Amino acid sequence: MDFFKLFSREDTSSKNVAKERLKLVLVHDRTNCSSDFLEMIKGDLLKVISDYMEIDEEGTDIKITKTKRTADEAMVPALIANIPIKKMKTR
Repeated sequence: MDFFKLFSREDTSSKNVAKERLKLVLVHDRTNCSSDFLEMIKGDLLKVISDYMEIDEEGTDIKITKTKRTADEAMVPALIANIPIKKMKTR
């Protein structure tokens, strides 16, 4: 472990945060997906997943980004969901 990294600024500078936010805004514009629509998707996903497992809704991160398609390497929009699971529900 590098001792000096403990005192240095992490890679979350305001410049990097702004760049990531701008990327997300551009992807949302290109996919015609408003923030309201994304919130509706998030709500629906959480409702369905909650039937099967207990989740941490505060730690949930759902966004639209771009990824490479494996078939032809084209950049396509992708829905990325990071949903922390607390425990599985038994039926």
